[in-house]
Amino acid sequence: MRIVFDCRYTRFDRHDGISRYTAGIVGELGRLHPLIMLISDHRQLALLPDLPWQLVSAPTSAWEPLVARTVNKLQPDVVFTPMQTMGSWGRNYPLVLTVHDLIYYRNRTQPTDLPAAVRLLWRLYHLSWWPQRILLNRADAVVTVSDTTRALIAEHRLTDRPVTVVYNAADVPAGLAVVAGPGVGPATKRLVYMGSFMPYKNVETLVRALDHLPDYELHLMSRVSDGERERLRALSSGSAVVFHNGATDEQYFDVLHSATALVSASRDEGFGIPLVEAMSIGIPVVVSDIPIFREIGGDVAAFFDPSRPDSMAKAVRGLEAPGEWARRSGLARERSARFTWRASAETLLELLADVAIRGEPARHSS
Repeated sequence: MRIVFDCRYTRFDRHDGISRYTAGIVGELGRLHPLIMLISDHRQLALLPDLPWQLVSAPTSAWEPLVARTVNKLQPDVVFTPMQTMGSWGRNYPLVLTVHDLIYYRNRTQPTDLPAAVRLLWRLYHLSWWPQRILLNRADAVVTVSDTTRALIAEHRLTDRPVTVVYNAADVPAGLAVVAGPGVGPATKRLVYMGSFMPYKNVETLVRALDHLPDYELHLMSRVSDGERERLRALSSGSAVVFHNGATDEQYFDVLHSATALVSASRDEGFGIPLVEAMSIGIPVVVSDIPIFREIGGDVAAFFDPSRPDSMAKAVRGLEAPGEWARRSGLARERSARFTWRASAETLLELLADVAIRGEPARHSS
C-alpha cells in the first residue's frame, strides 16, 4: 500500500496545533508502514521525521484546487491530509480528510495570522455549512480528533462519508520527571494556562478567579498582544498574573511541572492537548465543564462553570483537601495513557488500509 501523507501544514520554527498533530502522527505512522510526505517548503523538514518526501505547491496557493494532478504522479493507493481543504479535482486516488473542530461556526473571530486573501475566504467559508459539506463529501472517508466533534459533524449532517476518531496526543520532553507518590503535593501555588487569547478561550474568567485565590499565581504561557495583556491586567485587581508571552516547550513544561494545576475556562475546543500534557506528568487539570473536556478528562478532571470565576476558585480549592491533589495526580497519569501518537497512528493505518482496499475514489471526486 502506497501512502501519501500531506505534511504541508507543518510550521517552520515551532508547532501549532495542526502542525503538531501532523508531525506526531506521521512519525508513528512511518514506523508502522512506508509512506511519502508532501511538503511545500524545505524548512518544514526541521519539524518532521526523517521520511521520504515530495515537494509540491503550498496549500494556500492559487494552484491548490488542482494539486491532485501533481499528487497523481506519485501513484498513491491512498492520501491522508490533516485538514479538510486539500484540492481534489482530477484525483485518481482515495482521499481521507480531517476536521479538527467546528469552533469557528459558533465563534466567528478569525485567526489573525492569516494573509488578507485567506482571511476573506475563511470568513466566507464559515458563513454557512454548505462549503464544508461539499469538501467533505468529495473525500472517501473523514477523520476527526474526538467523539465530541464526530457527534457535531453528525448533528449538522456535514458528510455522508464514514467518520473515524483519530485522537490527538501530547509531546512530553524526554527525561521529564513524573510527579508521583502517595503524599506528594504541588511544589508551588501556580496555575498554568496554555492556549491562545481568542474570545472563546475566556481567559478573563481565569484572571477574575484570582480575586478568590489571592495566594495563587496565574501563568499565561502563550504569546499575547500588548492590547490583550493590558486588558487582562486591568481585570486582575493586583492579583499575580504572569505573562510569559511565548514560552518554549522546555520553559512551559518547567513551569507546568511544579504547578498546582493546568487550568482552562474555554467555552469551546476541538480537543485540548494541554490537558493531556499536564495529565501525562501527573499535574491535575481544572477546566470548564464542556463536552470535549469531559471526554478527555473523564472523572479525573475538576470541572467548573466557565461563566463563574468563583466556581473555578472552588474547584482549585478542592485540590487542597488532604490527599486530593495526590489522588488526582495519579488518576491523571492513568487517564493520559489512552492518548498516544502510536495508538492514533494504528487507528489511522487501519482506516487507510480499508479505504485503499476499496480502491476507486469517491464518485463526487471529479
